[in-house]
Amino acid sequence: MAALYSVTVKDINAHDFNRAYAAYLKRSGKLEIPKWVDLVKTGTNKELAPYDPDWFYVRAASVARHIYLRRGVGVGALKKVHGGTVNRGSRPSHHVNSSGSVARKVLQALEKINVLEADENGGRKITVDGQRDLDRIAASVHQARA
Repeated sequence: MAALYSVTVKDINAHDFNRAYAAYLKRSGKLEIPKWVDLVKTGTNKELAPYDPDWFYVRAASVARHIYLRRGVGVGALKKVHGGTVNRGSRPSHHVNSSGSVARKVLQALEKINVLEADENGGRKITVDGQRDLDRIAASVHQARA
C-alpha cells in the first residue's frame, strides 16, 4: 500500500509553481491590476518595462510563494529580493533594489483577495485560505509533472 502524503509549495520547483499560480490568478480575475502596469519599469536598474504583459501576475505569484516560505516579509525585503545589478559602465556593478511601489501594490492586491494578511510582528503572512490555494496549485503541478 502506497504511503499517502500531501504536496506543498516546498516540494515543487519555484519556476513551475510561479507559472501555474500566475495562470490561476489571471484566470480567476480577482487580482486587481493597476492602470500603470504596462508603463512602469520594475526597478532603477532596468532600461525598459517588462515585455511580458502578464508580469504583474508572475510577480504576485513570486511574492505569495516567498511569503509562504518566509513569513514576516515586508516591502523592504521584497525590494531587495527582486532587485538586481546595475550596469555602471567601466565601474564595478552594484546591487540595487527593485521598485517599492510595485512591491507595495502587489502586497495590497494579494491582501485584497485574502491570500495575505498583516503579521503581528511586522510584514505580511499567508492566510489559511491562501495557504490552501497555494498547496492546491502545488498539488496540481505535482500531478502534471508525475
